[in-house]
Amino acid sequence: MSDKTEDAAETRTRWAEDRTIMANERTFSAWMGTGLGAVGVAVGLKAVFGEFDPTWAAKAVASLFLLVALVIFWSARRQACRTLRRLQDEDSEPMPTRGFTRLATLMSLATLGTGAILWAL
Repeated sequence: MSDKTEDAAETRTRWAEDRTIMANERTFSAWMGTGLGAVGVAVGLKAVFGEFDPTWAAKAVASLFLLVALVIFWSARRQACRTLRRLQDEDSEPMPTRGFTRLATLMSLATLGTGAILWAL
């Protein structure tokens, strides 16, 4: 093969890695949204079954959804960091792994706060 063909192939490979990095960030974002959906279900259950007797049962089911949200947040962070470590960025500037960790931590704290409020009501 000529040098020009090899250069073009190398360029396409580098761009493919950059696209994969961006896809990884979109996937992380989608999983964060899924976790927020689980938090929304927990709040919705509390709203729908607020007068449910015994109240601890409704709170327990809502807490399960909050636990699911926490698992989703940290699983998404783990997978995003693992994928990012395998790839090399060429032209793109990926979100650093501490960004994934920071976002998962903030979402977890908000979820725990939501759980505390649900149990206090």
